[in-house]
Amino acid sequence: MDIFGILELIGGLALFLFGMSLMGTGLEKSTGNKLKGLLERLTTKKMSGFLMGLGVTTIIQSSSATTVMVVGFVNSGIMTLKQAIHVIMGANVGTTVTAWILSLTGIEGSNLIVKLLKPSSFTPVLALIGIVYYMFIKNKRKKDIGLIMLGFTTLIYGMDAMSAAVKPLGQMEGFRNLLLLFSNPILGVLVGAVITGIIQSSSASVGILQALSATGQVTMGTAIPIIMGQNIGTCVTALISSVGTNKNARRAAIVHLYFNIIGTITFLTLFTISDKIFDFAFVDQTANHFLIAIAHSIFNLLCTAILMPFSGLLEKLAYITIPDDDEQDKVLLLDPRLFSTPTIAINRSREIAKEMAFTSFNAIKLAFALVNNYDEKEAQKIKDAEHQTDIYEDAIGTYMVKLSSHNLSERDTIESAKLLFLIGEFERIADYAMDVTESAQEMFDKKIQFSEIANKELSVMMSAVEEVVEMAIKSFSDNNISLAKKVDPLEEVIDDLKSAFKKQHIGRLQSNDCTIELGFIFSDLITVFERISDHCSNIAGCVIEMSHDSMNMHDYLYKAKHEPENDFAKHYKEYTEKYAIK
Repeated sequence: MDIFGILELIGGLALFLFGMSLMGTGLEKSTGNKLKGLLERLTTKKMSGFLMGLGVTTIIQSSSATTVMVVGFVNSGIMTLKQAIHVIMGANVGTTVTAWILSLTGIEGSNLIVKLLKPSSFTPVLALIGIVYYMFIKNKRKKDIGLIMLGFTTLIYGMDAMSAAVKPLGQMEGFRNLLLLFSNPILGVLVGAVITGIIQSSSASVGILQALSATGQVTMGTAIPIIMGQNIGTCVTALISSVGTNKNARRAAIVHLYFNIIGTITFLTLFTISDKIFDFAFVDQTANHFLIAIAHSIFNLLCTAILMPFSGLLEKLAYITIPDDDEQDKVLLLDPRLFSTPTIAINRSREIAKEMAFTSFNAIKLAFALVNNYDEKEAQKIKDAEHQTDIYEDAIGTYMVKLSSHNLSERDTIESAKLLFLIGEFERIADYAMDVTESAQEMFDKKIQFSEIANKELSVMMSAVEEVVEMAIKSFSDNNISLAKKVDPLEEVIDDLKSAFKKQHIGRLQSNDCTIELGFIFSDLITVFERISDHCSNIAGCVIEMSHDSMNMHDYLYKAKHEPENDFAKHYKEYTEKYAIK
C-alpha cells in the first residue's frame, strides 16, 4: 500500500465515521425523543427494559449514547439501577443492527435483484433525495429524513472507500503476519477494546473490521475475539460520562463494563473449549461482511441470554465495587446529561417543580395556623420551606436557561417557558407565607389579638385562600384543566372579600373597636391573602393555556369572565355562598 492508498483509507474512515454520526443525529431528531420518553416509563420489567434499550439503540445507532442517557436517568432518580441493567443489555443487542446495514456492501452477484440490493446501486438516488429534502424543503421532519439519507449515503461511500483502500493489503506479507498475531484470542480482545475505546463506538469499529475483511486475509478465528473486545471498549464513553455523578449512576456505568467483561470471558472460554473439542471448520474460514455481522449478533444475544437471569448478581457486584458509606450521597436532581433528550429534561424539571409547588402550599398552611397560635418551631419550618423554594427556583431556572440553548421542539420551548413562569409564582407564594409568619410573630411579641369579628373575617378569607392555593397547585401537578377553571371564580370572590373586609375594618377603626396597630396588621394580612390568590390565578391560567400550546393568559381570563357559555358565573356564585360571613 502506497501513500495514496493510506490517504484513501483515512478519507474513507473519516467519511464512514461522519456518515454514522450524521445518520444517528437524523434518526434521533426524527424519532429518538419519542422512544426515549417511553424509555423513562417502560422499564419496570426485565423484558420491557431490554426491549426499550434495544429499540432506542436501533434508532440512534449507538449503544454508547443509550448507556450515557441511562447513566443520566439513574443520576436524576428517573430510573433505578435494577431497571438500568436491563436497558443496557438491550442496548448491546441493538448496536448489532449497524453491522447488518453495513453487510449490504458485501453483496456480490450479476443478478438484477442482487445488484439492486447492493447499496452502491441505490445510494446515489438516496443522496439526491436527501440533499433536496435537506436544502430545499422547509418542513423540519423532512429535513431530518434528508439528514438520515445523507448520513446513510456518506456511511456507505466511506465503507466502500475503506474496503477499496485495504484490498491491496491482502497481497502484503507483513499484513498477513500481523493478522497472525491477532489469532491469539487474548490479544484480539485487547486490540478490539483499544480501537473501540479510542473511537468510542463499537458499531464503527465493527464497520472497520468489516472493511478489513475485504483483504481476504481476516479469518473468523481472528475476527471473533476482536468483536468481543469491541464490546468492552464501548464502555469507555459511559465510564467517562459517570464522572461527577452520584453512586447509583456510577454503578450503572460499572454494570455496563462488568456485563461486557463477564460476557466476553464466558463466551471466549466456551468458544475456545468448544473449538478444541469439535474443531469448528468456520474458525479458519475467511471472514466477510455477513459473517462478521452474524458473529457480532450471536455474541451479544448469547451474552444477554446467559447474564439476564443473573442481573441481580450484577447489581450486587456494582454495590460491592462502589459501596455506600455513612456520608450522605449528593443527588443531582437536574442532570445536564439529559440535555440531549430535551423532552425528558423538561419532564424531570416538571417533577422538581411539583415538589416546589407543594412546598409552597405547605408553607401557606403552616403560616395560616400561626395567625392565632404562634409557635417558633412551626415558624422555623416555614422559613426552611421558603429557603427551599429559593433553591428550587434557582436550580430549575438555571437548568431551563441552559436547556434553551439546545435544539428544542416548539412544544418543548413552550413547556420550558411555562415552567420558568410557574416557578416564579410558586416562589412568590412561599414569600407571602413568610409575610404572614412575620405578622403573626409581631402579634405574639406584642401580645395583641384581633377582635372576634376580625378573627372571623380572617378565618373565612384564609379558608378561601387555602382552597384556591390547593386547587392551583393540584391543577398544575395533575394537569387538571377542569380544576384550573375553578380558580379564577374563587380568586374573584377573594377580591370581593378583601374589599368588604377592608370597609368593615375602617368602620371598626372609626368606632374605636380596633387599634391602629392591629389595623395595620389586619390590612397587611388581607392584602397578602389577595395577592396570593392573584398568583394562583396566574398558575391556573398558565395551566389552561399550556394545554392549548399557548401563552396568552390574558385572553383566557377575559373569555372566562365575559363569555356566557363559561362556568365562571356558576362557580363564582357557589364560592360567594360558601365564603359568606354568617
